Amino acid sequence: MSEKDGSTVSATLHGILPDRSIAAMFEAGALSARRPRESDQIQPASLDLRLGPVAYRVRASFLPGRDHSVAAKLDRFSLHEFSLSGGAVLETGCVYVVPLLERLALPAHVRATANPKSSTGRLDIFTRVLTDNAQEFDKVPAGYDGPLYLEISPRTFPILVREGSRLSQIRFRCGEPALSAADLAALHRSAGLTSEADANISGAGIALSIDLAGEPGTLVGYRGKRHTGLVDVDRRAAYPLADYWEPMLRGGAGELVLDPDEFYILVSKEAVHVPPDHAAEMTPFDPLVGEFRVHYAGFFDPGFGHSAAGGSGSRAVLEVRSHDVPFILEDGQIVGRLVYERMAELPDRLYGADLSSNYQAQGLKLSKHFV
Repeated sequence: MSEKDGSTVSATLHGILPDRSIAAMFEAGALSARRPRESDQIQPASLDLRLGPVAYRVRASFLPGRDHSVAAKLDRFSLHEFSLSGGAVLETGCVYVVPLLERLALPAHVRATANPKSSTGRLDIFTRVLTDNAQEFDKVPAGYDGPLYLEISPRTFPILVREGSRLSQIRFRCGEPALSAADLAALHRSAGLTSEADANISGAGIALSIDLAGEPGTLVGYRGKRHTGLVDVDRRAAYPLADYWEPMLRGGAGELVLDPDEFYILVSKEAVHVPPDHAAEMTPFDPLVGEFRVHYAGFFDPGFGHSAAGGSGSRAVLEVRSHDVPFILEDGQIVGRLVYERMAELPDRLYGADLSSNYQAQGLKLSKHFV
């Protein structure tokens, strides 16, 4: 295979590509960037994507569609072009498109999927990756050769971003890494994927439920406040929690009413474990469990909640937004499912102690921006 074909990623691999394969894709030219790669940009099973130097305010979200480039659509739909080099504020309720620093020239046997990063989801920033000729968001077909763009729409807080800010991440796949229901059940028996021995497994997903337990007045979640100050996405521990979040306390009945168009941070009742030879993804919306969306940030890297990586099972933080009607959540109610996939190879480093990861061994936890 030629260098352009990504010869360092073998066509015989089946599964999610680990960190060393992602690094090899840079060496082979299957991944490139207009700025040198940063030392912490590659995660155990994903790559952080970085914003480029310019952004476009657009009239509305769009897909380019077959035989159309994103650049051509921006010529039609953009309202305003502005620089991100010195930082710029993205307002709530607006839609922006930013060309990313990274570009793909994928081998014919490698495809990719993107998701918001965990901190992005916890700030209620709606992001989706676009490619030329795309008919779906966040999906990159095998063999794609072209630029990447990020659609950004802050929903609750205005945000400050700049060239190099990381809001999204991408994961690469070969073959069919998803587990069947039988395989998932066997993996749960051997590795304990959640803290519930008798887990609810349906299709290829393992159920997670909401934790609203405790005495009346116990903290069970947070609701985002409106009309706050901005959040600089690159600053850690910089903003007082009370200025941005309203604590949600358990009522006597252990219920929580989700108001339409409000944003909540909640936590799963189950502790989650992702073995080193697997990765997992939260399904963002399941119409069978209610009219709400759970967990913008769908990736769980190998080692999440794993004892060898400094965890002993970590709860899944749930970014929850109701749809058109108020919806009542009750303690223990199923709110989503985790889909596990095989790694093509073990990663060199695991999520957690190896990477000083922000959300290992977490419970109910806001993003890294708040104190």
